[in-house]
Amino acid sequence: MRYLTKEWYELCQQTGLDYSMRVHNGAAVYDEALYLRLYKRKEKEFIKLQREIYDLDPRFMLEQDGCTLVPLDKFANGEVINKEDEVVYHMPPEEKERILKLINEYDARTMFDEKKSKEEFRSLQETKEREIINKLPPELLQQIADIRVFSLGYCTRGILNQLLGLIEESKKKMNQVINEYSIAQNEENIPQIIRERFGFHDCVVKAFTVDKKDVVICLDTHGGFTNYNMITFEMSEIIKEEEHIVGSTWLYEELYRTDNGYEAHMLFWSHEGLKELIIRCNDIIIEENHSNVERNVIGLHQII
Repeated sequence: MRYLTKEWYELCQQTGLDYSMRVHNGAAVYDEALYLRLYKRKEKEFIKLQREIYDLDPRFMLEQDGCTLVPLDKFANGEVINKEDEVVYHMPPEEKERILKLINEYDARTMFDEKKSKEEFRSLQETKEREIINKLPPELLQQIADIRVFSLGYCTRGILNQLLGLIEESKKKMNQVINEYSIAQNEENIPQIIRERFGFHDCVVKAFTVDKKDVVICLDTHGGFTNYNMITFEMSEIIKEEEHIVGSTWLYEELYRTDNGYEAHMLFWSHEGLKELIIRCNDIIIEENHSNVERNVIGLHQII
């Protein structure tokens, strides 16, 4: 990647460091009693939310079947919606079957397991602590009296002000790179159909195969914003390939013209870390493989 690099992605993560942070003067010193009190408070809130989710009856999802949908852009802009704009949504049998299965599981569920929720909360907090340690600059990290209290969402006014300053600086750098990236990509002579289709943010790589000189990537698009789930890089050469692309989530891409075709740069995320893939090829074929994709209704809004 030339612009949307791993370093740039890590910079993006710093822009959310103040998420739900609250000022607490007691966070200035290490205080075990304070930590335990705040932990119990947050744990109680977590269990309450988990219980609400547990008691949510999935039957409400069946109400989508047969509902009237209209174009989201017209609805959002307050435009006149004509009869021909309306679409009646008929739920696919597979989706209805999935919901009915959820209903059966809901009706047969056992009592809410509060102990399990407490264990899940503890695990989430431990993960959050590790992430914070990896994201925060060392000079700021050493000023935090108790990282456990910080991970629960509490810090001093001084720490919060530094966080806000760090976030603002990170946003400026992040946006500067995005602007440079946009200018560079717009200058590339990429056919419109490829430019429009070559974007798979939040899709998951299901398969990565090399067939003679072609590289084929198959994607699970359910979490993404596209139905195109198969990319073929024809007459290709792999310039850079980091391990375990399969199972990773597609984050960002850069596409450049070469004398003989294209050079595609891709950034993926997995639990093992960020992965980069660079492929040089003669052509790129992006298509929808109907055997591996379930169509979703995109760009429509339900009339209530």
